[in-house]
Amino acid sequence: MSQRSVTHSTFVIERSFPVQPEKVFAAFADPLKKRRWFAEAESSTMTEYALDFRVGGSERARFRFKAGQPLPEGTVCANDTLYQDIVLNRRIVFAYTMSVGERRISASLSTFELLPAAKGTDLIYTEQAAFFEGADGVQMRTAGWQSLLEHLAAELRS
Repeated sequence: MSQRSVTHSTFVIERSFPVQPEKVFAAFADPLKKRRWFAEAESSTMTEYALDFRVGGSERARFRFKAGQPLPEGTVCANDTLYQDIVLNRRIVFAYTMSVGERRISASLSTFELLPAAKGTDLIYTEQAAFFEGADGVQMRTAGWQSLLEHLAAELRS
């Protein structure tokens, strides 16, 4: 049996959006909006997406990488989320795992805080992650979330 390892990390990303917290929150709560900014990407083909946005609810995304990505074309990736706490227009707390093929690569506890600001909403994202066998890592995960928040910004502009 090969030795298993885990690397723990916490990171924070702060963003501001020129819209009210209600509009940002809706981009998480509405399945069509969330699917557009979170699950649909040029680098992959989504094969499954489901969202049950409530405390105790879940989110499931499955996709395959296209050619030219860091993983081989056709590699299946999965994101499975359980919502732990939701405060309307203020906070979303969830636990999620990521897998590549049949291999679990990480487990995380994440919080989105939506703070009213003079020019809209200040968003604070905090993730506490456990990365398994050196997979992914905090730099790639931070970059991934920064990219997703760019997609969220585009969704909020539409």
